[in-house]
Amino acid sequence: MSVPAKQIIIITGMSGSGKSTAIRALEDSGFFCIDNLPVLLLPKLTELAGSGQIERMALVVDVREGVFLKEAPRVLDEVRRAGHQVEVLFLDASDDSLIRRFSETRRRHPLAPTGSVADGIAAERGKLHDLREMADQVIDSSVLNVHDLKRLVQARFSPEPAAGPSLSVMSFGYRHGVPPQADLVLDVRFLPNPYFVPELKGLTGKNPKVAAYVLEREETQQFLDKVVDLCRFLFPRYQKEGKAYLTVALGCTGGKHRSVAIAAELTKRLQEEIPRIQLWDRDIEKE
Repeated sequence: MSVPAKQIIIITGMSGSGKSTAIRALEDSGFFCIDNLPVLLLPKLTELAGSGQIERMALVVDVREGVFLKEAPRVLDEVRRAGHQVEVLFLDASDDSLIRRFSETRRRHPLAPTGSVADGIAAERGKLHDLREMADQVIDSSVLNVHDLKRLVQARFSPEPAAGPSLSVMSFGYRHGVPPQADLVLDVRFLPNPYFVPELKGLTGKNPKVAAYVLEREETQQFLDKVVDLCRFLFPRYQKEGKAYLTVALGCTGGKHRSVAIAAELTKRLQEEIPRIQLWDRDIEKE
């Protein structure tokens, strides 16, 4: 008897990169979740879930698999050939970020219980190389807090049907780095900066006075018109190629004024055309 097709999200990645946050985010979105399932049991799990009551599953597969980790690519291919939709989400972060997180939690790295965290990270990157290469999505959590990561994972793997890709519109500050997860990066530093207007400096792009200063310019309106046209052109083509999620990042110097106002306006213009859209002001609270 054939097993009804399932949506299966495999969460993998570096220790300390946010896998626990990601699996909880999907559990909150209605996925049946298992942390640290031996990957060899995945085909049997799909059979046991074949009644149809479990349609969406999320599983964490990482270095805790031990000697079975090398079997992961073969097992995932087997499950795909059985007709299931399998997506691999790889969570990563910079070495510095991972070392800092281990230091803050006073944990030892699972691959270096008596050695340095840096040694453990290096060993783990080697063991996870094949899974990273086959990942459908890589999220770098270096600059994300747990709330940001949860929103990002839920937006990208929402079970709600959509007529097109889900979209995240993000404002950011170049001072704090370009978002590594962005698919499109647009620079709005060509516009006058409200930071240099004394009565606007202490406000953000969410304030109507700042928004008016940024948006009530001919060049801003022309820019938004062109970006909307670009999005209308790109989104159906991304969907055709199977890309279900897209992040458009708009950057200014600090991520508090121009990019915030323009991201809000772009979201407003697109929300009637795109079923799933979220706005994220990454750096608005940073100094």
